[in-house]
Amino acid sequence: MPYDVIFSGFGGQGALFAGQLLAYAAMDAGRFVTWIPSYGPEMRGGTAHCTVIVSDEEIGSPLVRNPSTVIALNNPSAEKYEPQLATNGYLFYNSSLVVHQFTRRNIHAIPIAGSEAAAALGHAKLLNMVMLGAMLARVPVLPLAAVEQALDNHIPARRRDLLEANKLALRKGIELAQPAVLLPA
Repeated sequence: MPYDVIFSGFGGQGALFAGQLLAYAAMDAGRFVTWIPSYGPEMRGGTAHCTVIVSDEEIGSPLVRNPSTVIALNNPSAEKYEPQLATNGYLFYNSSLVVHQFTRRNIHAIPIAGSEAAAALGHAKLLNMVMLGAMLARVPVLPLAAVEQALDNHIPARRRDLLEANKLALRKGIELAQPAVLLPA
């Protein structure tokens, strides 16, 4: 089954790295992958995004008009991608920053207090991993172990000191995205 994911946020929030990590994990697992980043002036504080497609079969086109999954790290990203999201798609949004009022009722808008969780883990730059973990909890693109292995294999040397923190952030995101358990009355 093909999965398409858009990661979007301000430049510096790690949207491109989160997408690249998912792409590496999928490649390492023998899947077909595309990763298309948006660079340009976005890297200096504007909105940066990337599109990742993961499939068991060859991918015909790397372009995604109506994504099935979006990770919005900031408010402009949530505003931009809500109307584009496919019916019954997943929109994981950083509720620490997103104040957008969602109007669509045919999508799954899942609030994750990503910035708060990253700060509690000791580093604001862990936001992207918290949000990626949240997505992995609800959208079975790859198992957590595959993404953690990709971190081991591909994290840049200058960020190696954050390897274990990134893994903790992934697990925290999974924990935050678990459906609420209702206790019997």
